[in-house]
Amino acid sequence: MTFQDNQQAILLEEGAFYTPRQIVEELDKYIIGQHDAKRSMAIALRNRWRRMQVKSDMQREIVPNNILLIGATGVGKTEIARRLAKIAQAPFVKVEASKFTEVGYVGRDVESMVRDLAEQAIKMVSREKKEAVRAKAIVAVEEVILDALIPPIHAHSYQEDGTKNPDQELNERTRERFREKLRAGELEHRKIDIELEQRSAPTGVVGGAVDEVTMMNLQEMLSGMLPKRTKKRKVTIAEARTMLIDEEMSKLIDMDEVKEEAVSRAENSGIIFIDEIDKIASSNKGGSGPDVSREGVQRDLLPIVEGSAVTTKYGTINTDHILFVAAGAFHVAKPSDLIPELQGRFPIRVELNKLTKDDFYRILKAPKNALTKQYEALLLAENVHLSFNDDALEALAEMAFTLNQEVENIGARRLHTVMSHLLNEFLFDIPDKIGPNAHLVITRELVEEKLTPMLKNRDLSQYIL
Repeated sequence: MTFQDNQQAILLEEGAFYTPRQIVEELDKYIIGQHDAKRSMAIALRNRWRRMQVKSDMQREIVPNNILLIGATGVGKTEIARRLAKIAQAPFVKVEASKFTEVGYVGRDVESMVRDLAEQAIKMVSREKKEAVRAKAIVAVEEVILDALIPPIHAHSYQEDGTKNPDQELNERTRERFREKLRAGELEHRKIDIELEQRSAPTGVVGGAVDEVTMMNLQEMLSGMLPKRTKKRKVTIAEARTMLIDEEMSKLIDMDEVKEEAVSRAENSGIIFIDEIDKIASSNKGGSGPDVSREGVQRDLLPIVEGSAVTTKYGTINTDHILFVAAGAFHVAKPSDLIPELQGRFPIRVELNKLTKDDFYRILKAPKNALTKQYEALLLAENVHLSFNDDALEALAEMAFTLNQEVENIGARRLHTVMSHLLNEFLFDIPDKIGPNAHLVITRELVEEKLTPMLKNRDLSQYIL
């Protein structure tokens, strides 16, 4: 099965891949507002699927339209890209442009983001392949545990006189009885000795500076030359099963096949999110100092975004069809301060809206992973029921909006501040003072009582995330 066939099988589980409208509907479950950004991202994702359906040589010529998201922190830029990758079941990495340095300087080089994408693709494909062989691994682990409990007798089944070997027959019957007990979960706390493969520590290189790719290749070569070591451990059967299943699944998958598919998936469906791209924009054209270094990073970034071959320890990855999504607040610099060549590689530009009071209210109430629902789930783990009145949510939204206006606008992240300040006392008192089956109802009066001092305090620096 080719990569395209496999990707099509993944994406068409329910008949057809999401339409742009359906992608936006999926994003709406987690992200409030930002309709233009969602539409652009949905079209970009659907276009990737469309390209894979093209049968002619034109498929190679169709390149993704990279996207530049412009908006303040906390308005949903990263979350939109991350959720998009989950919808597409695509490898995804987020990097910060400000962390990169120009070639020849100490720091991360821009090619490292493609190597990070390769790592994510390997993890994703390995996880899928392991799940496919989990049933076989469970059977193999059962035999390993049985061998530790009742070692098998390796003898001839029949003796010279033609009768069955009684010791072996007894051994087999005992093993079967223990197998039944294992499957019934009756032996979970019993301790056994097992052999586990020991992972070797990363190998360092003494001497001059060694680039990242050479270091990776050296480590892989040395780890392949060194004999695999095992370590005996005494653990419960429950612990042994957990440890051994992953080891057995790893033995059952073909790592060469995993690497090949992971490289294809990274190339054809990978998404790289470059945050803080405004931090490497040069406002002083033809200047010196930091601006020159920022422009150097942009020029290093250019060939990756344009399409080039990057060497990773899993093989060469061509970046021609990777979708690049860049984002920045652009408070000081402007998109036009980026070098023209790099601007041209992000033809789709979307400006995200600032969050309103109503947006904050909907963020607290509507998304599947809303902060209120997260706290409800946390307290339910202690058998304490938490609920929020609508007017309490409105008060929280007003507080968050006001703090963003008066202190610093950090978008939806401000909700973490107010929710934490509101609920910390309850979180501390459970379960010592507030016992199981308690029902906490958050009202507007409670919100105002807990949070009004925060608004009145002139020195709000402690509340800035």
